[in-house]
Amino acid sequence: MTASIQQAEHLLSSVLLQLVVMIAAARLLNVAARRLRQPGAIGEIVAGLMLGPSLFGHFFPDASVVLFGATSATPITVLSQIGLILLMFQIGADFEFGHLKSKRNTAAVASISVVSIAVPFALGFLIGQVSAPLLAPGIDALTYSLFVGVALAITAVPILGRILREYGLTRTEIGVVTISSAAINDVVGWILLAGISAYAATQFSGARSALQIGGLLALILVLRFALYPLVNLLMKHFPVRNEEIPSNLLAIVLCLVFILGLVTFKLGIFAIFGGFAAGLIFHQHEEFVRAWRRQVGQFVLVFFLPVFFTYTGLRTNVLGLTSADDLQWLAIILVAAVLGKIVPVYIAGRLSGFDHTESSIFGVLMNTRALMELIVLNIGYDLGFIPQNVFTMLVIMAVGTTIMTGPLLKFLLPRLGFTIVAGVEA
Repeated sequence: MTASIQQAEHLLSSVLLQLVVMIAAARLLNVAARRLRQPGAIGEIVAGLMLGPSLFGHFFPDASVVLFGATSATPITVLSQIGLILLMFQIGADFEFGHLKSKRNTAAVASISVVSIAVPFALGFLIGQVSAPLLAPGIDALTYSLFVGVALAITAVPILGRILREYGLTRTEIGVVTISSAAINDVVGWILLAGISAYAATQFSGARSALQIGGLLALILVLRFALYPLVNLLMKHFPVRNEEIPSNLLAIVLCLVFILGLVTFKLGIFAIFGGFAAGLIFHQHEEFVRAWRRQVGQFVLVFFLPVFFTYTGLRTNVLGLTSADDLQWLAIILVAAVLGKIVPVYIAGRLSGFDHTESSIFGVLMNTRALMELIVLNIGYDLGFIPQNVFTMLVIMAVGTTIMTGPLLKFLLPRLGFTIVAGVEA
């Protein structure tokens, strides 16, 4: 073999070994988490952390370098980003916009949505402003604070949806109000994140920011008036039958998703937003969404998601938070994240006419962050506006606030007559 072929084979064998370890570890911890009545994704996140410097890299540093290298290899980085684009497409397509039409719960949805974003965002921004000189010296304090604000404000719709299905809440009033509020929360959160990312990427150039805003508005118009009707035509020309997506349609969809990813990348707001935008224009076609979830979505969750979690875990060193100041700031972030979600959402629920237990459940559910939080953190970290120690603190917060959800629901739901059943699905 020539030197180039040998080099390619060596790289391939290295990546294949990494994938075996990532997928196997993620699946084992997924099963373990579900047996503990936690979302399977929590186990996968923990698996990613365990493979990084928090455990495997700490006790077996030489083996870690051999397996993963000193830094994340380019193929793994690329795979994690492709997986996120496809996942964001699925999240956009899965949005339950139909819940937002419920007139009975409009006031509750509106008030919970507003406070679940505004209060934690304000607390996160305040923490960012106060901590910037200590935790993020040399980083623009405004942009750093904005990222911390979004990190505290976001709610994880995908895992929240799984939790609602697990506890039989999807068709209840509580489930409808919560998933509707979370959907609005996520849309606003992604708009905020896109705007902050664009602002940060422009290096504070007003002219370039104006061009990006113009580009985003143009993209929205293209999505609504060109691609939206185009998708309708595609669905008629390539109908989905028996939950099977025709090969030609699947190829067109994948090309469209990646093209929109390129467009949003060129606009300076990361390729994953293109995937999300593509999902939004497909969400109305329920048969296609169901077929995608079965035909493609499962592969994305089992293959690509563990790669992303490990990619995040390799950047996170929980053991690196050793100083008293770091632990103090971690405690402040955790308290602000939990109380900043649960308390205002509880108050909004009470003011909307729900009782103490129902309002408490709203707060607990809206406190779920997990995957969406990790996406936000990786964007801030990649842009250089979230330093390593703060990144670790916020990852711990994301995992902790999600782990809390199951036990708190098991305490609260029986008060409303709900029976707790099996573990949360994958």
